[in-house]
Amino acid sequence: MIIDSFDNKSEAKINPKPKENGLKCDACIVTFSNIIEDYVLKKYNVEKCSSYKMVTGTFPIYRINYNGKIFAFYKTFLGAPASVGILEDVTEVIDTKKFVVFGGAGCLDREIVHGKIMIPTESYRDEGTSYHYASATDYIKIKNSNIVANFMESKKLPYILGKNWTTDAFYRETENNITKRKEDGCISVEMECSAMQAVCDFRGLELYYFLTSGDLLDAPEWDERHVEGEYAGTQHDTRHFDIAIELANYI
Repeated sequence: MIIDSFDNKSEAKINPKPKENGLKCDACIVTFSNIIEDYVLKKYNVEKCSSYKMVTGTFPIYRINYNGKIFAFYKTFLGAPASVGILEDVTEVIDTKKFVVFGGAGCLDREIVHGKIMIPTESYRDEGTSYHYASATDYIKIKNSNIVANFMESKKLPYILGKNWTTDAFYRETENNITKRKEDGCISVEMECSAMQAVCDFRGLELYYFLTSGDLLDAPEWDERHVEGEYAGTQHDTRHFDIAIELANYI
């Protein structure tokens, strides 16, 4: 069974191999949004420093000079297997222990989440990737959630701490499963968090994660809550990168 997949008794056939000349940086910032990537290239002091490769193409990794610090930045792909595999590849060319990751999530509790940044404290492991990096449990602890919350507090940004649900199948977020996760205390649902935490724990990396509300599932019918070309308040809201880079500076 998938929950029996974690093997820490034998070596993997393939492992990331960090290069000696990898970019040393204070932290690496990760987005899922092409809109945010374009914004960063226009606003910040950015230069391409490396790249990662997939069968779909080669994608840039950037260096950002900010407040006397050096940060790496790249756009990743949707879903646990892709985002984890890319992070593993990036560690070959980027020398840092800290990863700031932010993205959008479905809202499971519109009353308490409205207008707030969501900080996962635990994530339900409804994906397959994490079981190759950590022994089986229903939830994985997002261990730096309090640090992220302290940062939000220091900047007077509205936020809420709560459980998250990581799924592999957004078209199978059924009524019964939504009810179960809400009864657990989950306030959000997305596709990467539990796996990203598992790989970071396994590799000795530190993950700093926050989410912003995208579509609404806490309603009689699904509400996409997005108007074409309007990005404020969505996962493409460029202000979220401004928060992410300040968080990277804070940690």
